Amino acid sequence: MACILHIDTSTDVCSVAVSEDSHVIFDQEDHSGPNHAERLGTMVDEALSFTDSHAIPFDAVAVSGGPGSYTGLRIGVSMAKGVCYGRSLKLVSVPTLELLCVPVLLRELVEEGALLCPMLDARRMEVYAGLYDRALRPVREVRADVVDADTYRQWLDRQPVYFFGNGAGKCMEAIAHPNARYIDGIEPLAKWMQPIAERRLMQGQTEDVAYYVPFYLKDFVAKMPKKLL
Repeated sequence: MACILHIDTSTDVCSVAVSEDSHVIFDQEDHSGPNHAERLGTMVDEALSFTDSHAIPFDAVAVSGGPGSYTGLRIGVSMAKGVCYGRSLKLVSVPTLELLCVPVLLRELVEEGALLCPMLDARRMEVYAGLYDRALRPVREVRADVVDADTYRQWLDRQPVYFFGNGAGKCMEAIAHPNARYIDGIEPLAKWMQPIAERRLMQGQTEDVAYYVPFYLKDFVAKMPKKLL
C-alpha cells in the first residue's frame, strides 16, 4: 500500500488530503473560494507537517488533472510538482470527472446497469461531461455537451443515468426522462481521490513531473465547432 498526498483545485473548492494504506488520515477543505493561491500552500504545509510528525513517508502526490478551472488546475499542479521535486516523489494525475464519481459510488445506491454522468459547468459552452459504468470504465469520451432534451437520450432510453456535479443543474432544466437521476452536492474533493490514485500508482500510471500538463477546460474550446462558441 502507499501514503499519498492528494490535492484538488479543479473547482472553486480547495482541498488537501493524505491517505495511508487506503485510509484518509488527514483532510482539509476550503469552500470559501476561489482562493487557491491563498489557501493551498498553508493546507499542504499542514498536511506535510502532520505526516512528518507521525514519521509517515510519502510515496506519491496525486493531483486532480482536469477538466477544470484553468487557474485552479495550474495552481494545484504547480504545488504538486513542487512537492514531488522537493521530496523525490512520484506524480499521479486523477481525472476530475472520475473523481466526481467516487462519492456517488461510495454513498449512493446506484442501480444495477446504471451509468454515471459527472458534469462540470462550462458556462457558455454548457457542460463538460463523461459517461462511466459502475466500474468506472468509460462508456463515452469526455467532451463538451450542449444540453437539451435529446443530448443523452441514446443512453437514457436503455438504462438509468445519474447526473451530478456542478453542471448537472442544467440537465434538470432540460431533461425530464424517466431514467434520469439527479444527485445534489457532489464535488471533486481530495479525500475522494484515494481509490483512483492508489490504483494508478500500483499500476505504474504516473506522470513525468517536468512535462505534465493538466486537462484544462480551454482545451475543449479549441476543439468545439465555432457555432457552439
